[in-house]
Amino acid sequence: MTNPTILVTAATGTVGTALVPALIDRGAQVRAMTRDPSRHIAGAETVVADLHDPATISAALKDVNAVFLNSPSTEDAAQLQIRFAELARDAGVQRLVLLSQYGAHLDSPVRFLRWHAEVEDRLHQLDLPCTVLRPNLYLQSLLAFADTIAHGVLTAPIGDATVSAIDTRDIAEAAADVLTTTTHDGRTYTLTGPGAVTHSDIAAALSVATGSPIAFYDVPPEQFAAALEAFVPRWQLDGLLEDYAHYARDEAADITTAVRDLTGHAARDITDFAAAHAAAFTRP
Repeated sequence: MTNPTILVTAATGTVGTALVPALIDRGAQVRAMTRDPSRHIAGAETVVADLHDPATISAALKDVNAVFLNSPSTEDAAQLQIRFAELARDAGVQRLVLLSQYGAHLDSPVRFLRWHAEVEDRLHQLDLPCTVLRPNLYLQSLLAFADTIAHGVLTAPIGDATVSAIDTRDIAEAAADVLTTTTHDGRTYTLTGPGAVTHSDIAAALSVATGSPIAFYDVPPEQFAAALEAFVPRWQLDGLLEDYAHYARDEAADITTAVRDLTGHAARDITDFAAAHAAAFTRP
């Protein structure tokens, strides 16, 4: 008998690239969705589809039993995810796992948290078994600043606030468990690292892993934005500033045992992350 097919959206993204092999290791039959026709994901059936194109989504959903729903960061991400979920229901999908965000709430001052909450709210109205994963700040988001960090500097408008940041490998392994078992329907899991860390803690761990001194500097939001405005669309930059204000208010420091509960092992800490990615933060 053929194993049920699991569709992974954003399969070449930060979480997707770890999730696909995690599912394959569990013996799952994986259909990896990408917008890039040149990409082929080892061990998986690769399908080209775009969340903006319902026809390609419907084709990707054919004969699929379960779906991992994530999307690229776009201004209309919430509407795209809601439409995808409705198409999944119409296609007879039996389980949907949504990647949301720690602290998602319809009344949040953080636009990304409101958008995630809108998707969660709509999913709960559909006749489709679903599980929601709410991970905290990705440690892998530091890779976007790798060049600056390699030159010895980590900056953010966060002060000495702590965040229970999480390694995306743990998100992927938790998602793989939820997608391949039937006991999580209707549940929401907040995924965090094993402790709450400051950005000074992060800089110290990266210093040890790379063998080079890396210092953290708290900067005003305006200075942080000025450094990024040439690379990030304004709507996304404003949302990022709202995210960091949320972190700076110590609103993202709670710790859960969800990673251990779902995967059977403790969540990776900042030392694990730093060791695994030291090369990315090392100046050539």
